[in-house]
Amino acid sequence: MGIELLRFTCGSFQAPLTFFLGGEDQSLLTSPVPAYLIRHPDKGMAIFDTGLHHRFRREIDAQLGPEEVGFDFREGDELAARLRAAGIDPADIRWVINSHLHADHCGGNGAFPNATIVIQRKELDFARAHIDGMLYADDDFETGQSFLAVDGEYDLWGDGSLILFPTYGHTPGHQSARVRLADGDVVLTSDCCYLARNLDELVISPGNFDREMSLDVLRRLRSMRERGTRMLFGHDPDQWQGVSQGTVLR
Repeated sequence: MGIELLRFTCGSFQAPLTFFLGGEDQSLLTSPVPAYLIRHPDKGMAIFDTGLHHRFRREIDAQLGPEEVGFDFREGDELAARLRAAGIDPADIRWVINSHLHADHCGGNGAFPNATIVIQRKELDFARAHIDGMLYADDDFETGQSFLAVDGEYDLWGDGSLILFPTYGHTPGHQSARVRLADGDVVLTSDCCYLARNLDELVISPGNFDREMSLDVLRRLRSMRERGTRMLFGHDPDQWQGVSQGTVLR
């Protein structure tokens, strides 16, 4: 058995298209909050991003309004619950890879007590210096585990099957992951590329930390895609049509 990549969502996020693409289109997009499990036949299991903290959880009868911007996150949507439903014990996760430390990408870190948190050093330093209780909240990522702070590209398992690489721009220390599956490489872009349209049109979110760095990342991703690498985007609802929780990517 080779590397397996399992897909999960941890609630959803509703925002106008301008949030993702800039421009003037204010129509709302409901997008997934994804997380991934990467299982190595010899090394164990890693998680890429962990979704939201329970402070974002809505009451069962509190609906997200049709014109409201925000998260729809309910009991059972947290990543640990998703994993248990798939027969995976969160205590068995050895690594948590955070693409960056925004709230919807590291809020579930605390559910993995035996994991090492793998993060770009630039991102960890920036987050610690910019705690605001919402976008960067220490309750999300200062959860007691040890950190493996890396600088630039990093081969997690030493065999080329899971390469973390810097995609700075969305945040100062954003990273993506390249996973080597049996039928080719897959990149987990996270928020350096929200939607396929960002890559197709080379447009970035106006909320990104650095515009030029972000555009350079998109150009590199486009080149990788042209060479046959598959992309799993940060918040693209089209990629999740018909995908059940825990589905193995084929």
